[in-house]
Amino acid sequence: MANNKSAKKRIQIAERNRLINKSYKSTVKTWTKKTLENCEKYKKEPNEENKNLVNTSLNKAFSLIDKAVKKNVLHKNNGANRKSKINNFVKTTLNTK
Repeated sequence: MANNKSAKKRIQIAERNRLINKSYKSTVKTWTKKTLENCEKYKKEPNEENKNLVNTSLNKAFSLIDKAVKKNVLHKNNGANRKSKINNFVKTTLNTK
């Protein structure tokens, strides 16, 4: 346990940052799942509306991953890998007829 004031403050700051990082990671996971769900929806019913839904959710997921990398929540290579996996899935979904 911390014995001095600065150590106690660092513990509080670390906890606050942990919660903020957790929320960033959670939103990235959520939008990744939404993008994959929208791809599945497009596979079942390929129309222009579902295609737009896939593209908007993909853009949102990419944006959130980039923000998490910028804030050092995710490592840059981890962010690149996540974006690559999502993009490959979306590409195969949209190009499959």
